[in-house]
Amino acid sequence: MNRRYRHTIIAGNWKMNKTAKETKEFAEEMKKLWTVRPKWCDTVICVPACNISTATKAFKELRIAVGAENVYFEPNGAFTGEIAADMLSDLNVKYVIVGHSERRQYFGETDQTVNKKVHAVLNAGMSPIICVGESLEEREKGITDELIALQVKSALSGVSAEQVRRCVIAYEPVWAIGTGRTATAEQAGEVCKNIRSTIRTLYGARVSRSITIQYGGSMNEKNAKELLAQPDIDGGLIGGAALVPEKFLAIINAANQDQE
Repeated sequence: MNRRYRHTIIAGNWKMNKTAKETKEFAEEMKKLWTVRPKWCDTVICVPACNISTATKAFKELRIAVGAENVYFEPNGAFTGEIAADMLSDLNVKYVIVGHSERRQYFGETDQTVNKKVHAVLNAGMSPIICVGESLEEREKGITDELIALQVKSALSGVSAEQVRRCVIAYEPVWAIGTGRTATAEQAGEVCKNIRSTIRTLYGARVSRSITIQYGGSMNEKNAKELLAQPDIDGGLIGGAALVPEKFLAIINAANQDQE
């Protein structure tokens, strides 16, 4: 983390978990446990769309921002089941996850549709959490850096320097999501460093220094401190551990660690 230049952001991704009732229960448990407010990091929880209104009310006292897990890039129309960016913004959503590997794998999202969604989110006044990452096969072929640079460039195509400052990039190695496997701190840090280098090439050093880059590959309460100690990892996009208040709070506390 480098707090001199950028925000540390811990964001939970609940995926398809928790009812409205369970969302309220989670918030109540967090209130009991969270006796000391984080000094150094912002906290976000991205919830299923049907829980957004409940979460906004439940998390207000905790000062946890509410995020969405997906968005459609068209502003309106005959797109049954989809949600437009303005609809999310109207519900006080602050962040939207875009391009998560599960969306790419199960629902056919491409670099092109991710780019369209990034623009939709920015135009609605929200911040996209843009996910990039490689498969195990791609890592073993030695093309991680080239692939992720392409994903970053594609996602940010047409995005201005002013807009990109509102973006968050989440590096999530596909081979480490939901598998219990985690990149080493050094591996994750090196990829995040290369992501920052790609942004520097596109927008210059000043902008690249200001961008929050998260690690999103099975960060948990046990490995968070080591991962967050890497200079180019500015937070986490947390899956399973974000569903358990004690574990999520432990990661927030790890992000609140003192820096030398």
